[in-house]
Amino acid sequence: MKERWRVFVNGIFGENPTFRLVLGMCPTLATSTAVANAFGMGLAATFVLVCSNVIISLLRKIIPDEVRIPCYIVVVATFVTIVDKVMAAGAPGLHQVLGIFIPLIVVNCIILGRAEAFASKNTIGRAFLDGLGMGLGFTLALSILSVIREPLGEGTFLVAEDFGFEGIRVISEDKQALMFILPPGAFITLGLVLAGINKLAAKFSQAKKGEA
Repeated sequence: MKERWRVFVNGIFGENPTFRLVLGMCPTLATSTAVANAFGMGLAATFVLVCSNVIISLLRKIIPDEVRIPCYIVVVATFVTIVDKVMAAGAPGLHQVLGIFIPLIVVNCIILGRAEAFASKNTIGRAFLDGLGMGLGFTLALSILSVIREPLGEGTFLVAEDFGFEGIRVISEDKQALMFILPPGAFITLGLVLAGINKLAAKFSQAKKGEA
């Protein structure tokens, strides 16, 4: 039980795909302009991660090594297509905003990386927990960045028109910093958050060494 819990938590904290492994930067920077966008992208990636990990783990002894990458892509593409169609029908506004980044989940290095490094070498249960942990870690990272960028750049918080949320105006229009919803603001926000997390991780590591 402890081992399974460690596999799950590892994706959220120890090997968070965005903050610790620094993977999937393209969707991270592009879709974290608003909380709704970040949450939608994170949940879509989590669904694909969990489902593809489970199927690849199930077929790991059947898939020949020579064609494993193409097979992984076919599996991932199947679930990405499902997500794309469901989102287009259920949340058309969000689907339009996320645009090309939903189909691009097929070649997301987080998805393929976990398929190759973990799912293809572990049991279905462990692969499921790994996919869930990594997906939630990715969602958490996107959410943290969007919680900073949306209020500063748009002046609003939690705008989700597809679900009837008009959002809350937290900064007046004349005081909002548009840079934070542009690429430079994305890089600045990510850099500052990474610096803060690395500093906290270093302090935590020193504290553990002191206790030992």
